[in-house]
Amino acid sequence: MVVELLTLFLLVALLLRFILLQPNNDDLPPTPFALPIIGHFHLLGPLIHRSLHNLSLRYGPLFSFRLGSVPCIVVSTPDLAKQFLKTNELSFISHAYSIAISRLTYDSSLAFAPYGPYWKFIKKLTMNELLGSRPINNFLSLRARENRRLLIYLAKKSELGEAVNLTEELPKLSNSIIAHMILGTRCSSMEGRVEEARTVIRDVTKIFGEFNLSDYIWFCRRLDLQGFGKRIEDIHKRFDTLLEKIIAEREEFRKKKKEDADQETCNDQEEEEVKDFLDILLDITEDDNAEITLTRLHIKALVMDFFTAGTDTTGISTEWALAEIINHPKVLEKAREEIDRVVGKKRIVGESDGPNLPYMHAIIKETLRLHPPVPLVTRRCVEACKIEKYMIPKNTMLFVNAWAIGRDAKYWENPLEFCPERFLENRDGEKTSQKIDVKGQHFQVLPFGSGRRICPGMNLALQMLPGLLAGMVQCFDWKVVGGKTNDDDDDHHQVLKMDERPGMTAPRAHDLVCVPVARFSLFPILDP
Repeated sequence: MVVELLTLFLLVALLLRFILLQPNNDDLPPTPFALPIIGHFHLLGPLIHRSLHNLSLRYGPLFSFRLGSVPCIVVSTPDLAKQFLKTNELSFISHAYSIAISRLTYDSSLAFAPYGPYWKFIKKLTMNELLGSRPINNFLSLRARENRRLLIYLAKKSELGEAVNLTEELPKLSNSIIAHMILGTRCSSMEGRVEEARTVIRDVTKIFGEFNLSDYIWFCRRLDLQGFGKRIEDIHKRFDTLLEKIIAEREEFRKKKKEDADQETCNDQEEEEVKDFLDILLDITEDDNAEITLTRLHIKALVMDFFTAGTDTTGISTEWALAEIINHPKVLEKAREEIDRVVGKKRIVGESDGPNLPYMHAIIKETLRLHPPVPLVTRRCVEACKIEKYMIPKNTMLFVNAWAIGRDAKYWENPLEFCPERFLENRDGEKTSQKIDVKGQHFQVLPFGSGRRICPGMNLALQMLPGLLAGMVQCFDWKVVGGKTNDDDDDHHQVLKMDERPGMTAPRAHDLVCVPVARFSLFPILDP
């Protein structure tokens, strides 16, 4: 009897808390019916951006909902996105917060740090030394080398008639590039480090994209009902151990370099090598006059940050683009004609050819429209503000549904059709969506977000993607493994399924496995 009374008392207390904490719905946008305690969790499926899109069709392009005790706002049109991300940017200047983010980024990352002196310092440092135009150009030869390595691997598979899992190979390439930009090439076991980091990063992006009840329901904060805590600690331990090895190895190298500073051969070697980001960060930790004091934890957080942001997103975008091209033979033919006209068949296309390949750039833009690397742009309200007739309370979570905006029929003709031509000039010289860019200034397509908190790796991704994709299109035909036949076309070509799987980056649900078929003899061209 006592147990039953205690249970009843607890339920009544929870219901009273739920009722008392309800906001004034007259001040908020429309909202679906909420359940006690959990709020609207029951309305969300594994693909959150699709669930929010379906709700917006019923409740409008601006609606509110609640995840446990956390109020949330969803935006699904360009005009509203502009109001939140530009007009009222400073009210929504911080990113989302979660237990996983806090633990795995050491509360010190560029992506998730609060807007303030530390964030401004790291953003400036990052753009000056890693992701700005100058450092991106400095690492051009590195990207060319890694692209060539991938093409050689594909050429060998082509000779053997063997299939390649591009879902695995493409992130390896981007991960290797990011690793060498951050960590350099002096690490004695770099290849093993890169592969180990890649496997951990995939787990990081996956857990960042999942909802943990402990983040949203107050009485679950000390519980681990879904096993998130154990997973977070496992991922943290694996990556922290890896980072400790890398940093200790670099510190030993720097110590030895100082001891050998008078040796001319060492000095000459240093002059030839582009200074990597880890050395720059370690220099700052040793500088007593630095604008911001950096610690070992800051270094770990930033390395985690750039690995996470630069590995899966670039690889996934390349995979989506190639999958769309395979599914649209006319697009493939047109892209190949452009490459053959500009580059020919006596050399491999490179990044420097990018400005002369407008159709390839249009393919990239169209891919980012339909498959944004991060489908939900998330922010946290840091100060209450009024937008239209609604009051948005402080600490409200904002979800700008970039995936839905890119598919809105009000702003895009035939929005579900993969049509790169929409980003080109018409034959009569009239411009359609060609004026729309993907760099955060036009809110009809927001693959990298917008404003001060726009993805800092945007310039690197847009520099890498056209050359990488063009090389794969120029050199190979792609025989799909496990595809289905499209009987509507005369050639009955195989097509790929384009479903997504859950995650912060919404990758394809099915691995892209193809047999590369070389279009011409590659090894005379690829040989050094």
